Amino acid sequence: MNAILTQLSNPVAEHLNDVIQAFDAELESDQPFVRELCGRVRAYRGKMLRPMLLLLSARACGGVRREHIVLAAVTEIVHLATLVHDDVLDDADIRRGGATINRLHGNEAAVLLGDYLISHAYHLCSSIESQHAARRIAATTNVVCEGELMQVANRGNWSLGEDEYFEIIRRKTAALTSVCCELGAYFADAPPDRVEQLAAYGSDLGIAFQIVDDLLDLTSTESETGKSLGRDADLGKLTLPMIQFLRRSPEAVQGQTVQALAAGRFRPADVNGHAGLFAECVEYAGGMARSYVQSAMARLADLPASDARDALSSAAEFVVQRRS
Repeated sequence: MNAILTQLSNPVAEHLNDVIQAFDAELESDQPFVRELCGRVRAYRGKMLRPMLLLLSARACGGVRREHIVLAAVTEIVHLATLVHDDVLDDADIRRGGATINRLHGNEAAVLLGDYLISHAYHLCSSIESQHAARRIAATTNVVCEGELMQVANRGNWSLGEDEYFEIIRRKTAALTSVCCELGAYFADAPPDRVEQLAAYGSDLGIAFQIVDDLLDLTSTESETGKSLGRDADLGKLTLPMIQFLRRSPEAVQGQTVQALAAGRFRPADVNGHAGLFAECVEYAGGMARSYVQSAMARLADLPASDARDALSSAAEFVVQRRS
C-alpha cells in the first residue's frame, strides 16, 4: 500500500510540499486556541489524495502552475472542513488514530472550526485572479452539502434504494474529487473535452472511494482505519451492502435487522445463519466499487503517456485496495 502511495506522489512530490506550505500559511493565526485546533487538523491531512489528484491531472494535461498549488490547498482545506463536521454529525471519537476535535473540545468548537476552514478556503481561493475556480469550488461545496443533507434526511429510511444511495455519494464525496481533477485540467489549459474527461474520472473514483469507505465502516477495525467505525449503522444510514442485505433477506430477517438498526446496535456478527448472504452483499458492493474504478481507468486511455497518467491509474487501484 505504501508503495502505491509513493508511486502516486512521486510525480508531484515537490509540488505537494508547496501545497503543504500554502495550507499552513493560510491557517496561521495569532490566537493560541485557534492555532491548537488547526494543528490538530493538520494531522487529518493523511494521504492528501485530493491535492494529488488535482496536481496529477494538471501534470497529465500540460504542467503544474501557481493556480494549481493554491487550488490543491483550497480543496484539501474544504475536505478537512467536511471531516470535522462529519465527526460532529456522526458523534465520532477517533480520526487518524487520534481523538476528534468534537471529542476533545466539544461540538461547538468543532462546528466553528469547520466553518473557519471553509472561510479560509474561500479566502485563499480569492487569491487567484480568475473567478472560474471560486465559482466551481463554491458550486461543488453546495453539492457536497446537499449530499450530506440528503443523507441526514434518509436516516432511518430502511427502504432506501440503490439509486438514492448513489445520488447521495455522488454529491457528498464524488463531487469534490471530480472538481479536483477538473480544475487540474482546466488551469493547465486543457481543451474542454479533456477537462470533462478528467472530471468524469474523478467522479468515478470518488464513488468507488465512498463505497469502499462504507465497506470499511461495516467490516474493518478501528486499528486498521484509525477512525470510529460502525457509525453508519448506528445512525441509521443505509450503505450499499446493507441495502442489498435488506433487499435479499427473508422477511423475518429483514424485520430483525431493521429492529437492530433502529436501536443502533446492528453488527455484522448479528446476522446469525445468514452470514453467507451478508458476505455476498459485501462482495456485491466491492464489485460495484471495482466497476467504477475500471470506468475511471478507461477514461485515462487517450491521455498522452506520462508518469502522471500512470499515477492516476495507480490512484484508481489504490482506492479499492486501501484499508484506511
